[in-house]
Amino acid sequence: MRDDTVTLFLCGDVMLGRGIDQILPRPGNPALRESHVRDARTYVDLAEARNGPIPRPADPGWPWGDALPLLDAARPDVRVVNLETSVTRSADFAPGKPVHYRMSPANVAALTVARPDVTVLANNHVLDFGRRGLTETLDVLAGAGLRVAGAGRDAEQAWQPAVVPLGDTRVLVWSFAAPSSGVPAGWAAAPDRPGVAYLPDLSDDAAGAVTRRVRRVKRPGDVVVASVHWGSNWGYEVAADQIRFAHTLVDAGVDVVHGHSSHHPRPVEVYHGRLILYGCGDLVNDYEGISGYRAYRDDLRLLYLVSFAARTGELAAMRMIVLRANRMRLERATGRDARWLGDVLDSVSRQRGARITTGSDGTLHVASAPR
Repeated sequence: MRDDTVTLFLCGDVMLGRGIDQILPRPGNPALRESHVRDARTYVDLAEARNGPIPRPADPGWPWGDALPLLDAARPDVRVVNLETSVTRSADFAPGKPVHYRMSPANVAALTVARPDVTVLANNHVLDFGRRGLTETLDVLAGAGLRVAGAGRDAEQAWQPAVVPLGDTRVLVWSFAAPSSGVPAGWAAAPDRPGVAYLPDLSDDAAGAVTRRVRRVKRPGDVVVASVHWGSNWGYEVAADQIRFAHTLVDAGVDVVHGHSSHHPRPVEVYHGRLILYGCGDLVNDYEGISGYRAYRDDLRLLYLVSFAARTGELAAMRMIVLRANRMRLERATGRDARWLGDVLDSVSRQRGARITTGSDGTLHVASAPR
């Protein structure tokens, strides 16, 4: 901690499976069961056709690219990533799903290279290869020394927060998922069944169940992150139940709502001095050569750096570093791209009480807006 503040690094979906796994040193089985693509290496070919050759094998840090030195320079106290990939050799393709993400356990260095303090797992791909695949994922991440939240061998484990001690302060991270992001109800962890921390809906009852957990564990001086996988993939509209749910969590003591699932960033809100990120967009994926939805510029990615007052949890500052995916690697975006994304986020965030400005170096900054 510095100057009595706690700084978190947050991001959207980190999807290290499929094409990304295939460029890494020890790729797994490339077989897919998608309607149009049956080999994960096809996604590498599509990306190369658009932007040029990709090294094979690539270093484990290749997909993160410029993000790694930028994070090292920013020196966040805690790094939280949403891993939207099974880490398994299992071939138990989840039935009824059009897309499955799997990374070879031998490539786990592609995750550990980013040094996450918490890896959240409640999302719509962590059980893509069944409960056997989830159990292997948990074993691999534990073997790599990574804290996880949002999935477990039973419901008690899945609903436990990850706890990161910082002197007298703790950062508590809960992770849970809603059906609007495509998580099947059958993936819910049970007393005798592995799975994810699952919210059947975003009702007041569901919010109450979460807030009771927070109140039981939170101590004065703690910073609480509620990391939630929710909502559709595209568009800037935020559903009324998401807004109500997020506000209820903040009113009950949550300091930041870390929303993800959308493939591009969604509005930011400053509510009662706390931060709500309705959708952080993707960070790492293999979508580079896929056509469609180009107006949303899903090639632009964000590193969210959020600072809180250590004793109160109130938002002190937030900045977002804009990156661009190129050859399955993140690189610093141009000033023009950063300004474009800043203008879009400012436009969609104003009604939610936040203003987004773009600095001379292309970094985006967040401030409260007059209502």
